[in-house]
Amino acid sequence: MSLSPGTGLGPYEILAPLGAGGMGEVYRARDRRLDRDVAVKVLPERLTEDVNALSRFERECKAVAALSHPNILAIYDFGTYEGVRYAVTELLEGATLRGHLEGGPIGVRKATEHGLEIARGLAAAHERGIVHRDLKPENVFVTRDGHVKILDFGLAKSIDPVALRTTQAPTVAHATEPGTILGTVGYMSPEQVRGQPVDHRCDIFAFGTILYEMLTGRRAFRADSAVETMNAILTEEPSDFAEVKVRDVSSGLERIVRRCLEKESKPSRECPPRNRRRRCWPRPTIRPGNDPSPSFSSRTWRVTPKMLISESGLPTRRSPSSQRSGRSSCVRPRRFSATRTSPWIRSRRAASSV
Repeated sequence: MSLSPGTGLGPYEILAPLGAGGMGEVYRARDRRLDRDVAVKVLPERLTEDVNALSRFERECKAVAALSHPNILAIYDFGTYEGVRYAVTELLEGATLRGHLEGGPIGVRKATEHGLEIARGLAAAHERGIVHRDLKPENVFVTRDGHVKILDFGLAKSIDPVALRTTQAPTVAHATEPGTILGTVGYMSPEQVRGQPVDHRCDIFAFGTILYEMLTGRRAFRADSAVETMNAILTEEPSDFAEVKVRDVSSGLERIVRRCLEKESKPSRECPPRNRRRRCWPRPTIRPGNDPSPSFSSRTWRVTPKMLISESGLPTRRSPSSQRSGRSSCVRPRRFSATRTSPWIRSRRAASSV
């Protein structure tokens, strides 16, 4: 069901279509109550009786509503009008990351900046126990001023945040039958390909594929068919940066990408060393009924903005808070050192000794 310009949808007036997909049609609309332009996503008429589609639509709205972060699309309203299910979100001006990647790699600096904002958005979602499960360039939006927004939480899964921090068996709010494959081929983690239960580590793997694609201009895993691509995710490694002739990628940034794309997600017995700049989740406490073995994974660590900054070796643009303070968000403030004396102090000492 397509809505023509001028159609009313409760307090919203449809202005123009913005796009359409398998799970919804998106329109530019006017909020007549607050006198502002918004984006309205409408569930297609053919899916109004589909229980799974309705559940996914509602799940996406609730997942986004639970998050308030500048790198995640904001939702304003959700409801039904004359049998039409709709969700109202902020209106974004710009293009998806996929559109930016059509011309090839976007450069180390820009890839690092986008990676920082994606990492911040994912960290906020994981802190609230929400796993995206379908992170890909089509679901990452770059606004005209260069900021990044994560979109489409339709496959999101809610997990107990405490379980995420301890990497224990997750408590799933929206269960999926074992063996069900969810996600987009080429960006799914090995556990998604196998149809196994997933947690935040599948988002870390997808983040690694996006970071690799931003730096190289080519997908980390791509073959002639979907089956071959999934097999590559399970058995093959992406080409080295040197092989694809990508310059200016620091060894630290390449190490982060490789770490994100590690295939093994089985528990290991020890946390990665601290001197590798990797952040592990806290060691789990053993309680009756839990698996007594410590549950660390090769991807069980946080991709933090601080880590990306330190490993990339590149300065990034200032955040609003750092602009007010007058210092860059990626440079640590200089600390006082007992072995270093300022010229002013040296001049005062010289004057007093005369």
